[in-house]
Amino acid sequence: MSPKWYEEGEEPDYRFTLANERTFLAWLRTALALLAGAVALTQLVPAFSVTGLRTALAVLLAVTGTALAAFAYRRWARVQRAMRHGEPLPMTWLPFVIGWIAAVAGVVVVVALLPHVR
Repeated sequence: MSPKWYEEGEEPDYRFTLANERTFLAWLRTALALLAGAVALTQLVPAFSVTGLRTALAVLLAVTGTALAAFAYRRWARVQRAMRHGEPLPMTWLPFVIGWIAAVAGVVVVVALLPHVR
């Protein structure tokens, strides 16, 4: 059973629908990678010299991955609706937020590991 909006408007070119689906799957892969990174941090990386930093980074990655997975379907559906009605594609803040969270996490890891580099 498809959502009501899926029957509205005109059927878009199947290539655009499939491209939108590939984008959705890419969002899910990114979410799973963030979750895997959180698990790796807690299970495989030794504790940093700053107490709780490893756990805080893992939680940040896990929350980000979970939120991304939750918003992925919403994004897919909004794009499908826009294509069916011939409207401009909706703007999303997800790439901006995910990019900055990943960058901040990376900087924190580099700074935490610098004292251990010989």
